[in-house]
Amino acid sequence: MKAVSFELSGKTACFRKPDVNQFAYFTYNNIHKPALLGLFGAVLGLGGYNQLSAENIRNRKEKKPLNDGFPEFYEKLKELKISITPLAPHGYFSKKIQAFNNSVGYASREMGGNLIVREQWLEKPKWQIMILDNESDEYAKLKEYLLEGKCEFIPYLGKNDHPAKIDKAKEVKLDEVYLDEGNYIDSLFIKQDEINGFEKEGEMPFVFQEVSPMRLQDEFHFYEYETLCFTNCELEEMPEHSYSFNQKNYAFF
Repeated sequence: MKAVSFELSGKTACFRKPDVNQFAYFTYNNIHKPALLGLFGAVLGLGGYNQLSAENIRNRKEKKPLNDGFPEFYEKLKELKISITPLAPHGYFSKKIQAFNNSVGYASREMGGNLIVREQWLEKPKWQIMILDNESDEYAKLKEYLLEGKCEFIPYLGKNDHPAKIDKAKEVKLDEVYLDEGNYIDSLFIKQDEINGFEKEGEMPFVFQEVSPMRLQDEFHFYEYETLCFTNCELEEMPEHSYSFNQKNYAFF
């Protein structure tokens, strides 16, 4: 089995959570799969939500049926299996609240029309990303673009305030899971059971978990969620679609 591996990083990032919009907007700790597929879509020049919205505006004017499908990037890339490994102690990135003004005039009903926006940003996030070869045309083109350092649109980490940096892209050969030391996973994985195993020898135990978007719902394109974990504790069973590289195990989802 083959995969493309690269490091994804930036000075800052914000993957906004949709369930909080009062005092401040908060971010997920790790880039999630729909956001990562959107980044791949930018690399390949595929259409996104804006293009889908513009198409449906034209359809309404021309009295044509609306396109109720997914944005182009998601429709073409959703079958890709990816692995995400946070390159930070215990998988946790530092975060800070940033405040800035939206003074376009119609942003707020307050005097002057000025809206103070507060967002939580990740500081210096960095991940190792792997994309599993599924022998599709989309994978082949994405591999070509990543290995040659090409992109059609500027990729960013959540929004265009946060340019993304793609480094150390290479094709790697994956092996069967490495079990000499036990059932350990060195990347994020979808949680299935309670984690009660012993930590790796010589390390302090840690478990980081986060409810994270995993896919888009068919009818309204809302996020569907899974609990993702990152730990050095042994698991009862290895997750499905797990492979090893350099004696480390990675889960793909």
